[in-house]
Amino acid sequence: MNKDQTISDIEQLLHEMSVMLDQKGREILAQSAVTFPQFSALLWLKNDGDMTIGELSQKLFLACSTTTDLIDRMERSEIVERVRDDRDRRIIRIHILPKGHKVIDEVIAARRIHLTEVFLSISDDQMLEMKKYLSLLCGELKKT
Repeated sequence: MNKDQTISDIEQLLHEMSVMLDQKGREILAQSAVTFPQFSALLWLKNDGDMTIGELSQKLFLACSTTTDLIDRMERSEIVERVRDDRDRRIIRIHILPKGHKVIDEVIAARRIHLTEVFLSISDDQMLEMKKYLSLLCGELKKT
């Protein structure tokens, strides 16, 4: 086994899968009420809880001014709201509204339907093995 070539092959496969999943994700989002950056913001807020514009900007790798514009549009769409922090009224946090949770649920459901179709020709045993190795890889990546 040539380890360098295997690593190169794995990197290429991960890249190709990422591009394909991203493309399909954008197609699914095109049918929803949010853009790709808005959906990314919603996912961060869902997973990490309410956060400030600055915190969200860092997660999204966007300038604060860009994130502010993004949140302005999301507020107008009634999927998030700005709320004052209970402990420090000077701090304003972004909070997901029920409509935002509904968007997340609908998009994730559509993505899972797509993956279910992709996995039709893959056996249950193969899926479990794939999950095992992807979990292992994900755990190792989190350490870096």
